Amino acid sequence: MNHFEDHGLPLVQLKEQRREMIVALMGRKEPISKVQIAEIAAIQHAIAAIEAVIVDLDAEVDSVFIERKDRPWIIA
Repeated sequence: MNHFEDHGLPLVQLKEQRREMIVALMGRKEPISKVQIAEIAAIQHAIAAIEAVIVDLDAEVDSVFIERKDRPWIIA
């Protein structure tokens, strides 16, 4: 179950930064520099890592919720 929460992580900011970088490259005639490609790749890797952490956190929250639902007498 995906809660679409960022758990306080900078996911939205990184996606906006990636978008701004891509939009800035649109319509250019000169080739994209290796530095620019590396910056976009680094942001993309960070986005992927944060999304993986969010999936793990959501799964953990879901498992705690299911555990409490099955055994409501347990106080965690």
